[in-house]
Amino acid sequence: MKNTISVVTPVHGEGARFLPEAYASLLSQDLPDGWSWEWSVQEDGSDVRASEHLPAPADDPRIRVSASRRGGPHVARTLAFARSTGVYVKNLDADDQLTAGALARDIAVLEEHPAVGWTTSRVVDLLEDGTTVSFEGDPEPGPLPRGSAYGFWAEHRRPPIHPATLCVRRPLLALLGGWMALPASGDTGLLLGLDALADGWFIGDTGLMYRKHPGQITTHPHHAAGAEWEARMSLIEERANALRAWQSWSPPDIQGPDRWRRGMHQRSGCDQA
Repeated sequence: MKNTISVVTPVHGEGARFLPEAYASLLSQDLPDGWSWEWSVQEDGSDVRASEHLPAPADDPRIRVSASRRGGPHVARTLAFARSTGVYVKNLDADDQLTAGALARDIAVLEEHPAVGWTTSRVVDLLEDGTTVSFEGDPEPGPLPRGSAYGFWAEHRRPPIHPATLCVRRPLLALLGGWMALPASGDTGLLLGLDALADGWFIGDTGLMYRKHPGQITTHPHHAAGAEWEARMSLIEERANALRAWQSWSPPDIQGPDRWRRGMHQRSGCDQA
């Protein structure tokens, strides 16, 4: 739907209690003339009961709640994207809050810069006592050239910008199939996929309050170390490199079933024939 920005939110049982604050942050958004938002809330499992924390559809038809089998937050995000209609797709986790003007800033960048495929913004942590903590080290506001996020990630094993703030052009998000279907880091995988295909833009104004609490998946012991972490990082890297290679690859003049295999070997410099 033209002039609609879709906000997609995955939610599990523990996170449903934060939905009223996420909704309040949406209500605070002032959009450019002719624009509207819709909120696609995806319950990750059959026992979440997100609707108990939100207005009825008759009271705010911009909210669309649906449930699916439990598949983790990144699968739920992708299903929320599948049900959305907007030309731009904005992530908002159930326990986070947008700052005033966040959606308008995303729209302004993507409307004014057709070559930019995605945006991110500055983040502050929202602590349990209601205070916020900011960080140093953000990139300069403005363009993020294609490949720059990967270069930082390859050295530090963390992205230089927060993928929870992503706003993406719909065709680009569809091309990548939404978020990577991983138990964690699926948003980092998406970010590096976007970075492989298109320039981004960093918005220097704070766009998100990222809630810190004991129930979030980043507190899990497997989140940042161990075999699962290594597998996630390996796949994220492999996909990012494949996308980067594909950008400049053209099919070779090879016929038969070996065409694609041999072509990719030639592209990577591995074919010795």
